[in-house]
Amino acid sequence: MKKHLVNFLIWIFIIHHTALAQTSAVDQQIIAIMNKYQTMGLSVAVVKDNHLIYNQSYGWKNKESAQLLKNDDIFRIASISKSFSATAIMQLIEQKKCHLDDDFSDLIGFKIRNPNFPNKKITLKMVLSHTSSINDKNGYFDLDVINPDKSDKYAISYNHYEPGTQYEYCNLNFNMIGAVIERLSGQRFDLYIKEHILDPLQLYAGYCVDSLDNTKFVTLYEYDTVNKQLSPQPSAYNPRSEEIKNYKLGYSTPAFSPTGGMKISAVDLAKYMMMHMNYGKGLTNKRIIKKGSSKIMQIPITSNEGYGLALRVSDKIIQNKTLIGHTGSAYGLYSAMFSEPKEKFGIVVITNGCAIPPDTFDFNPLLQACMNTLYTELIAKK
Repeated sequence: MKKHLVNFLIWIFIIHHTALAQTSAVDQQIIAIMNKYQTMGLSVAVVKDNHLIYNQSYGWKNKESAQLLKNDDIFRIASISKSFSATAIMQLIEQKKCHLDDDFSDLIGFKIRNPNFPNKKITLKMVLSHTSSINDKNGYFDLDVINPDKSDKYAISYNHYEPGTQYEYCNLNFNMIGAVIERLSGQRFDLYIKEHILDPLQLYAGYCVDSLDNTKFVTLYEYDTVNKQLSPQPSAYNPRSEEIKNYKLGYSTPAFSPTGGMKISAVDLAKYMMMHMNYGKGLTNKRIIKKGSSKIMQIPITSNEGYGLALRVSDKIIQNKTLIGHTGSAYGLYSAMFSEPKEKFGIVVITNGCAIPPDTFDFNPLLQACMNTLYTELIAKK
């Protein structure tokens, strides 16, 4: 398989650059990394000095139909999606429709209380920062699992520690955040994000599969550790038309997966990243959130995890650099979006499949190797 992939990637660059000798040093290094991890496809985008300087795609968009990956193709980027929801909440806070210290029960419309600590308020800030004491043991694609009026097993969704004292990453947190966005705005989640974040930044992206051009969807491939194969995962882009027919605003929201359902290209994700890198102001000079709101998102709530409000601070990706961003992992896809706001550089890397076991969430070795190569070759060099 590795030999076939090497030959295939060389063939791509012969076509695009006339001869392999004409490929850049960074292209050749990225190809070598892809070969090492038997990567299906990869898209990258690089920002330097507050300018998008590089955008390239390699390998397969869909191997079965022999489609090559293009720069404007869109991926379901998984958990980086959470930052869009947090950005929307900051907008609503600026409109004085909510506050970070609000009781989450009041915002979502049913009781959110850890039964082990019934007198401890769970705040909006706790839910945004994964310090709510809520977990995913009951699942997270249906709000019934944590609603005491709907489920007699809701207590399983809470950990045995006091809310606000510990960190545990939890997808349910952000599917609930999506519901709160709907309740506060009176607008369906995907439409709110489009109108208030995507359109102002002039990005082609979205949470609703049915509203996007499905010919641009990049097939995701999950690695089977037993059979040592990458298998397509078409369910990543399941339509939502049936759920929308019976949609209940403020409750059916997990259908759009605010926690991981954003579909976007690497280059448009880089433009979104630049908005956070510039503390709320996009390339179009349009301010999405206030500078203070953006900085609040980037301040770690927990010192050991470095997690703020759907943005994480990390000094483990590139040596001697502290970066701010998020990763994603689902259906075989791995994604990373990290920038350095003071030095005005950033990198986005997305793969639709590689020979790395599922659930390798943080600092996937393929993504980290690519980010270090892109930094060394395109940012650090004068």
